[in-house]
Amino acid sequence: MEVLQRGDSEPPRVGYTVTTKVGNAVVRNRIRRRLKEAVRTAAAADMAPGNDYVIVGRAEALDAPFGLIRAELSRRIGGK
Repeated sequence: MEVLQRGDSEPPRVGYTVTTKVGNAVVRNRIRRRLKEAVRTAAAADMAPGNDYVIVGRAEALDAPFGLIRAELSRRIGGK
């Protein structure tokens, strides 16, 4: 995950990237959807205004328990 401080007070923006090395379009989209939902339900509250976040999806995100994905994103974004 990468974070860029834009230097303004606008709401945070999030981008997702999953490379073709991970799998075909169906697999990549499933990983992306899981990451988006994890951000929406858990990690969005930890995001600071004025930041851009880029989350890189890995193959492990497909089989990992959803609670673990939520906790890990929240930890990495919140710095806890």
